[in-house]
Amino acid sequence: MRAASAWGVVAPPMKTRTDIGPGGAAHVAVLVGEVVEWLRPRPGACLVDATVGLGGHAAALLAAAPGARLLGLDRDRAALARAAGADAVLLDLGVSSLQLDDPARGFSFRVDAPLDMRMDAGSDPSAAEIVNQWSERELARILAAFGEEPRARALARAIARARPLRTTGELARVIGGVLGRGRPGLHPATRSFQAIRMAVNDELGELERFLADGYRVLRPRGRLAVLAYHSLEDRRVKDAFRRWAADCLCPPRTPRCVCGWSAKVRLLTRRPLRPSAREVARNPRARSARLRIVERLEERA
Repeated sequence: MRAASAWGVVAPPMKTRTDIGPGGAAHVAVLVGEVVEWLRPRPGACLVDATVGLGGHAAALLAAAPGARLLGLDRDRAALARAAGADAVLLDLGVSSLQLDDPARGFSFRVDAPLDMRMDAGSDPSAAEIVNQWSERELARILAAFGEEPRARALARAIARARPLRTTGELARVIGGVLGRGRPGLHPATRSFQAIRMAVNDELGELERFLADGYRVLRPRGRLAVLAYHSLEDRRVKDAFRRWAADCLCPPRTPRCVCGWSAKVRLLTRRPLRPSAREVARNPRARSARLRIVERLEERA
């Protein structure tokens, strides 16, 4: 999850390509039609785009619901708390093109830039701190856990020996020296850069804190849509949605319910919605997207 605005109509021009990043690549919002269809924004509704980025989904939601109010957030949980009682909430967990394509942000191995990767420039740690100051053991742990990198130990050892590393290019070369050229179409540093970025921004921690009770931001019959881009995120979203939708959380062999839990939401997508081949051809960054949606139930008497 990625500063916040106050309540108000956020209405960037309605277009599929929302902006051009400094690197020259257009940012294209993912699964826009499906998001609008399933969140079904109504005139006068209260909408929350909790990862507003460059506004592609926000524009589409507002275009479909004249008079709606939209709160655009970007990595601000305190502001999200103000949204309790929303009719529709969207979380897009992807990294935006604005971040990936700006060399100064240090997210990409394709341009040599200072190691940073912070979505919030005022936060800590930066990628440079993790790469140069964390222990070899900790490096191996995050490369394995967040990047699902099978050679995490060897990579951590090589990174530790090459310190200090100051730029994305230097780090990518160390990784390439261990992994070689990698699979066709996949840069060998892809998984490692993903893992370090996720650690820098505590991405899974942010997501898990929301998924603890995120259904509370919805009004009865309000809907929440989450766009995830890899299995680590999607698995957590799937498990949380199933927990929210369960009638009981007691262990399976408990003779009678003692947990006091009741279902909070209804699952609208048993399986995630995926982008079409046509959308992937137009926007390759959409290829791994998975969209899941739930609807808040009426409170039981």
